[in-house]
Amino acid sequence: MKYFLQDINEFLNARIDAAVLLFRIVIGCMFMWHGFPKITGGVDVWTGLGQSLAVFGITAFPVFFGFMSGVIEFFGGLFLFLGFFYRFACFFLFANMMTAFSTQMMSDKGLAKASQSLEDGFSFFAAIAIGPGKYSLDYKLKWIRNKW
Repeated sequence: MKYFLQDINEFLNARIDAAVLLFRIVIGCMFMWHGFPKITGGVDVWTGLGQSLAVFGITAFPVFFGFMSGVIEFFGGLFLFLGFFYRFACFFLFANMMTAFSTQMMSDKGLAKASQSLEDGFSFFAAIAIGPGKYSLDYKLKWIRNKW
């Protein structure tokens, strides 16, 4: 059994970069898909998103904050997809998702509604540590070195 598990581990370790690439493609595309209607939704959509910060006592500039949430989701997803400024994108996506989680919980929407934001947020938190892998622009531009 020990050798079987070692063989599986070696097989998977040899494919870490491909797995990270698949993660980046799928999650990056999904966040671009979620962010695009927020960016193009106009002032009414931005205001609605920005007003959710009122649970923190932040009522100024709801249009700006709502628009920035969409920008972070769309362009964060694009940068995630490309592996470009990857860790910065993951940090902003993490912060955006933790803000979404907090506002949903403080608005009494419950964990059933807020759990997706929490799960996405911690996926981005882990992605910061894991890095973009060698199939990324950051790697091609020699901004990172792969240690696997």
